[in-house]
Amino acid sequence: MPIPPIQTSTKTIDPKDVSTPVFHGYMLGAIAPRPIAFVSTVDREGNVNLSPFSFFNAFGSNPPLVIFSPSRRVRDNTTKHSLENVLEVQEAVINIVNFAMVEQMSLASTEYEKGINEFVKAGLTPVPSTKVKPPRVKEAPVAFECIVLDVLPYGQEGGAANLVVCEIVLAHINESILDANGKIDPFKLDAVARMGGDWYCRAQGEALFEIEKPIRNKGIGVDQIPEAIRQSVVLSGNDLGKLGNVESLPSEADITEFGQKPEISEMKIRFQNDAESYLFHLHEYAKEKLKEGSIQEAWMALLQEK
Repeated sequence: MPIPPIQTSTKTIDPKDVSTPVFHGYMLGAIAPRPIAFVSTVDREGNVNLSPFSFFNAFGSNPPLVIFSPSRRVRDNTTKHSLENVLEVQEAVINIVNFAMVEQMSLASTEYEKGINEFVKAGLTPVPSTKVKPPRVKEAPVAFECIVLDVLPYGQEGGAANLVVCEIVLAHINESILDANGKIDPFKLDAVARMGGDWYCRAQGEALFEIEKPIRNKGIGVDQIPEAIRQSVVLSGNDLGKLGNVESLPSEADITEFGQKPEISEMKIRFQNDAESYLFHLHEYAKEKLKEGSIQEAWMALLQEK
């Protein structure tokens, strides 16, 4: 029998109505997974600091720009040594974290006193950089030598962001993570990312999947899918997205021929007096075809209801 849609409710929160730590927790729990910038910096005396930041991402490739944010601590509104260092020496190395070094990365996030070298504490190997003063992490699969273009503070209270805008001037990529075409293989990279609280995630195994970018074709869009299919209790939003990414619907001849397949013919006979169950099972069949990547077959099954 058809399954009724799940009823959900929404919790609405105004950031001004809750404390900063509470909203901080909601943000970090929801905005995830977040890539990790394992940042090495030096102060004007040459003291090295190494610290991870998950407020981080790439923002352009010409010039190649990345931004990380050593935010003011929510707990006591103090600033981090990485921020103090880039204000003194406008250089940094952003090391990418993989699963093989995630525990050492976590250890390096300990709030050691200024002047303590986290490379030593975490047991990681510093390698002299080529164009900047801070060393890179030898164990990191990728390291980007960067110059700091700007530091943009947004507020003076605990939790306030400090956007460190960096231009990559040199990249170091361990060849062991490259595929046969010289591109980074996500399985070999084995990257980790930050979730909320104490949680992390690993970009490996079934967590990795492909979705063909809709740049080679112009899909018909979900709005062009027949309403009976759009309102399906079986098909998900992802399923509809796949269906909407085709350039055109199957021809009537293809639909008719597909209807003669044994499994479709069997459904027609079994549910000849129960239209609702017939459509439900057609949609389940189509959903399986979508899982297999057979989008045209899914469409031809769904259009049998005509």
